Order: sequence, then C-alpha cells, then structure tokens
Amino acid sequence: MKKVIERLTELGKTISTMESCTGGGVADAITSIEGASEVLRFSAVTYSNEYKIKMGVDSDVIDKYSVYSPEVAREMSKNISVFADSNYGVGITGKLNRVDKNNPFGKDNVVFISIYDRDNNKYYDYSIEVKEKSRKENKVVVISLIEEELLNILYEKENQSDKVKLKK
Repeated sequence: MKKVIERLTELGKTISTMESCTGGGVADAITSIEGASEVLRFSAVTYSNEYKIKMGVDSDVIDKYSVYSPEVAREMSKNISVFADSNYGVGITGKLNRVDKNNPFGKDNVVFISIYDRDNNKYYDYSIEVKEKSRKENKVVVISLIEEELLNILYEKENQSDKVKLKK
C-alpha cells in the first residue's frame, strides 16, 4: 500500500473504506504505512446488514440483489466516500470460506469489490473467487487485488495523457 499512499498524497486525494468480509484488512494495510493519516479519512467494518444500512446502503438493494452482490459493494463504496467526504471509497462484501445462515443468497467464496471515484462519479467493479484454505489467506488475496487496482486507477489519468502524447 506504500505506493497507493504515495500516489494519493501526490494527487492530494483521500480514501475511505467500508469493509465486510475483509474485516478492516484494507484499512489495516493502509494504516501500516507512514503517511496514511494524510489520506485515510474513515474506515468502517460493517459485518451486519444492519450496520451497512446505518452507513447508507439501501436496504432495498440488499433485499433485491443480496448483501453479497456487486450492487451492494457499489452502495458501500459510494456511501463511505460521501460520508467521509473522501475522493475515493472502497466497498467490499462477500463470503470467505463459510455459508452465512443469515444471508443464504449469493455465491459462496466470491468477493465483490467496488472502488468509487467521487470526483468523476465513476465506479470500478471487481469480483474474485477466493480459493485459499483459510479466511486469512483469502483476505490477503482480496487486499492484494484492491491494492493493485487502486494503483491502476490512480495512475490511469497519467497513462491516458501519455497515450494522447504518443498519438500526436
């Protein structure tokens, strides 16, 4: 996450997270890096539907698509960005190595991730099937994907301007 923190700092941008199955792992990875306090606005672990809803996730979206869906990940990413007044919001929901008796719908061992770019009102949506034996190992896989995709997003504009220069 060091490169993510450095890039957010260079750009003068901030980030917030609303995590479910990763249990604050993304926020932990961010706050393990010096300078994180300059870019991390807020982080929430919303393990239950009740607290996702209290943080702004529309209960109708949960009812219609299941709490384990890209639609709920989007709700999480946008609402945490708005709540914390951050440029980027990360929402994560899914199942890691267990069946959820309170939410029987949604695929097992699939995690949905949404990164919301509030400045451009743009979502970056991902899903990943987790295959490791332990929850801890699966969290590492998910957090690594998020780190990689955040870097792609944060360097996207720079890469696009390089492509424009090359075309001229």
